Amino acid sequence: MAALAVWSAGTLAWVASRGWTTWYGDAEAHLNIARRIVDSRTPGYEQIGTVWLPLPHLLMLPLVGRDELWRNGLAGALPPSLCFVVAGCFFYAALVRVLGSRAAALTGLLLLATNPNLAYLKSTPMTEAVWLATLAALLYFTVRYRSSPSVSNALLAGLASLAGTLTRYEGWFLIPFVAAYLAAVGDRRRWTAALLYCAIASAGPLYWLAHNWWLHGDPLEFYRGPYSARAIYQRSLEQGMARYPGDHDWRQAWVQLREAARLCAGWPLAVLGAAGAVLGLLGRRVWLFTLLVLPVIFYWISLYGAGTPIFVPHLWPHSYYNTRYALAALPLLAAGAAAAVTLVPRRARGWAAGLAVLAGTGWWALHPRPDAWICWKESQVNSEARRAWTRQAAEKLARNRHPDEGIAACFGDLAGVLRQAGIPLRHMLHEGNGPAWVAAMARPDLFLREPWALVITGDQVATALVRMRAAGARYHLVDTVAVKGGPVVQIYRRSVGYDPHTLHESARGRQ
Repeated sequence: MAALAVWSAGTLAWVASRGWTTWYGDAEAHLNIARRIVDSRTPGYEQIGTVWLPLPHLLMLPLVGRDELWRNGLAGALPPSLCFVVAGCFFYAALVRVLGSRAAALTGLLLLATNPNLAYLKSTPMTEAVWLATLAALLYFTVRYRSSPSVSNALLAGLASLAGTLTRYEGWFLIPFVAAYLAAVGDRRRWTAALLYCAIASAGPLYWLAHNWWLHGDPLEFYRGPYSARAIYQRSLEQGMARYPGDHDWRQAWVQLREAARLCAGWPLAVLGAAGAVLGLLGRRVWLFTLLVLPVIFYWISLYGAGTPIFVPHLWPHSYYNTRYALAALPLLAAGAAAAVTLVPRRARGWAAGLAVLAGTGWWALHPRPDAWICWKESQVNSEARRAWTRQAAEKLARNRHPDEGIAACFGDLAGVLRQAGIPLRHMLHEGNGPAWVAAMARPDLFLREPWALVITGDQVATALVRMRAAGARYHLVDTVAVKGGPVVQIYRRSVGYDPHTLHESARGRQ
C-alpha cells in the first residue's frame, strides 16, 4: 500500500506540474460541478446535476471550496488518486484469494498500476479511478463470500456496489449478475445474502431515479433529457453529422472498443491478458473473469446503442474521442496476465511473473512520450482550442471586470474561464440558478441585470442579448476571442445608465 501511495502521489505531482490536470473537458466540468455545490448564488443539493452520477463530485467537496485547490485542479485530482490506492489494494487482495499466488497477484497489480493511461486519468478530476476502486472492492468481497458465505460479506459487497452505482452507470449493469452469483454459491442463507445485496446496491439507481424525478419531473432525465448523451447525439444528427461508427452495428462497435482497449493497454498486455482471461473463463476462475468482463460488455452494448461512441485515430473518423472508456478492459487484461503466470510450474512462477511485467511495462518504456498514451493524446488534441480561448477570455475578463461585478453565462465550458480568472462561481448567473436564470432568459429586458455577459455565439445568453437589443436595451461588446478550431467567445458590458424598469415603463407608454 505504501508503494502504491508513493507511486500515486508521484504521478499526481508530475501531471500537475505540467498543467495537464484539467485538459479533459469532462475533468473541467467535474471540478466545476463540485465547486458550484459550495460556491454558487444558489449553493446546495440542486447543484449536483442530473447526467453525471454524484459520488465523484461529493468526494471533491472537502477540498473544492479552497480557491487555490480549485484553480489548480488538485481539489478534483486528489480524490481519484486516493481511490487509485484503494483500488490497487483490493485488486491485489482479490487476485491472491482467487489465484493462490502472490507472484501472480503482484503481476496483475503492477500491470494495472503502471499503465500510463490510468496513471494519467487518476491524476485528473475524472471518474475512472473512483470506479476502479468500487469494482475492485466488489470483486474482493464477492470472492471472499465464496470461501466464507456470510451475510456480512454480502453486505460489504452491497456497499461496494452501491458506491459503484453512484459513480458510473456500468455499476447498475452489474447488480443482477452479482446477485445471481451470491445466490448460487452461498450456503443455506444465500437468498438472504442475495436479497440484502440487492437492497443495498439497488439503493443507488433508485436514489438517482428519484433525484431526477424530484428536480426535473422525469426519472429518466439523465438518459433522455436535453443534456444526455442521447439528446446531444440526436441534435448532432439533425445538424447533418454522420452516424457514430458502431451505431446499431455489433461488429463495428466491437472493432472500435477492441482497438481502443489495445491502445490503452499496449500490445503485450492485450495479447497476454486476453489469452489468460479466455483460459480463466473456461477454467475454474469463472467469477473473476465474468465480473471483470461485464463492464467491457456494457460498453460494447453502449457503442451499439450509440450512447457512448469511441473514436480512435487509425479508424474512421480518424480522431480521438472517449478512448478512456476502453480502460474498462484494463482490470480484465491485468487479471488475465496474472492468471497466465499460474499456468507455469510453481517453482518458475517468479520468472514468469517477471517476464509478464517486463513485457507489459517494457512496451511503455519503449514508448515513453505522452504522445503514445492514447488517453493523454486525446485530452491534448481535443482541448487545444478550448485551452487557448479559455486562457485568453480569462485574461481579458480579469483585466476589465471589477472583482465584485456579476456575470451572466452558460455554465459548461465557460465556467472554466471563471476558474482560470479566479472569479468565484457565486458571481456567475447560470442555468443552475433556478428562477433567477429562467426569468433572465425569458425576459432579459426586465431581469437580466448582470454588469457583464460572457457568451459563445448562439448560446442562451447570446440569444438573450439579441432580444434585449430588439427591446431597446443594450450590452456593448468589450472584447472577442476567436481561435482556430474553437467557438467565438464574446465579452459584453451592460451599458451605463441602463435601467430595465425605466425602459419597460417607457415601452409601455409608447404602446
